[in-house]
Amino acid sequence: MSQPHSDAGRPDDLPHTTVTQDPPREMQRSMEPRHLIMIAMGGVIGSGLFLSSGYTISQAGPLGAVIAYLIGAVVVYLVMACLGELAVAYPVSGAFHIYAARSIGPATGFATAWLYWLCWVVALGSEFTAAGILMQRWFPDVEVWVWCLIFAVVLFSANAISARVFGETEFWFSLIKVTAIIALIVLGGMAVVGFTPLSTEHHPAVFFSNFNTDLGLFPAGMGGVVMTSLAVFYAFSGSELIGVAAGETKDPGKNIPKALRSTVIRLVIFFIGAIAVIAAIVPYEETGVTDSPFVTVYDYIGIPFAADIMNFVIITALLSAGNSGLFSCARMLFSLSAEGHAPRSFARLTKRGIPLIALSVSMIGGLASLISSVVAPGTVYLILVSVAGFAVVAVWMSIVASQFFHRRAFLKAGGDLSTLEYKTPFYPVVPIVAFVLLAISMIGVAFDPNQVAALYFGVPFTAACYVYFWWRHGRKRTDAEIRSPL
Repeated sequence: MSQPHSDAGRPDDLPHTTVTQDPPREMQRSMEPRHLIMIAMGGVIGSGLFLSSGYTISQAGPLGAVIAYLIGAVVVYLVMACLGELAVAYPVSGAFHIYAARSIGPATGFATAWLYWLCWVVALGSEFTAAGILMQRWFPDVEVWVWCLIFAVVLFSANAISARVFGETEFWFSLIKVTAIIALIVLGGMAVVGFTPLSTEHHPAVFFSNFNTDLGLFPAGMGGVVMTSLAVFYAFSGSELIGVAAGETKDPGKNIPKALRSTVIRLVIFFIGAIAVIAAIVPYEETGVTDSPFVTVYDYIGIPFAADIMNFVIITALLSAGNSGLFSCARMLFSLSAEGHAPRSFARLTKRGIPLIALSVSMIGGLASLISSVVAPGTVYLILVSVAGFAVVAVWMSIVASQFFHRRAFLKAGGDLSTLEYKTPFYPVVPIVAFVLLAISMIGVAFDPNQVAALYFGVPFTAACYVYFWWRHGRKRTDAEIRSPL
């Protein structure tokens, strides 16, 4: 029978279900549910929603875009339902690596960790660059690289002090973005019914007349909805960051499931609400043309300085995503080191429980990605971006597969489900359906010329991780496997 695990306990207290191994040192459990929620929101809500939502509508049509985001929300819920059981069973830092390594195999854990690390490293470089370019709106004489350096120092400092400082920084970063979205949904929703108290012009109620385009409800056909759904999966990536922070969360058995539920509900409301309002106000023919549909809607409802406000919000969104990404990168390297699959120095912690060397290496990787985007955009950077795009869905597939095998092993060992602090509902339907939907999206990428490079480079990179693991670690048993063989 499983034993309830404490904050200072082992990473997995479900005996006989998986290989267990104690981390060499403990991180501080200082983050609360509000930090977890905002970390996940910070990773998800980025420039994609603020800048690219108009393009999404132009590809699938107003109603098609809403449906695509609903499909994405269902997949997110399924993945988060699987994540909850795993994050509570393995409340350790860099948890994706642990989930896959314990439940599927150490080579899969190794590949998952490096895929996810590379995903966020590439994101760091692009977010620093984009934020620097946007800053030139106000400071045209300051070079972009100066802003990149400033932002890198700020985010590194926030991560290097303590997990709680990181959590607080991310909380306020995310709060700014969430406020902008709520303003769009509330004031935009009022404008849809003809109430625009802030505007000097009277706008009649439009309701959902813009949904019925000249080409019908689905101007791009159902194919446009399907292809947009693939992009939506990427748009929701970052919600899984709750699992990365599990090892630094107070009372994980209680707080992780609570944060997961709240995150899914808020993401559904914010994304679908924002897309619905934008699609209702901005004519279909004009979507994908403006820099940000948020600016168009803000101007429509009469908010002054709309362009400057959104420039600030988008910069904040970029830094927020970078902040969460840097946190995730450091925990992945820490996790790999704790397993003996990366240099031991990556597992060294400061007095405040920060893996400073792993954090520094991750920041260097982000800056290297930034440099490659300038020096070799058509070769090195293209490969990095392609693998990063592949990694998002691959990691989600790893999560749901890990839950499936974890529960199966637990039941096979005679485990009592009532002892689990959190259980994925409707097992095994939820992990199987989630895996199938994600696999379909991965196959669909092959038919999209804009995304097919993700397979060209992502699959070989993953295979290389497996080959390297077998060559470097696969021919010898770890101490953990000797201690607790399956």
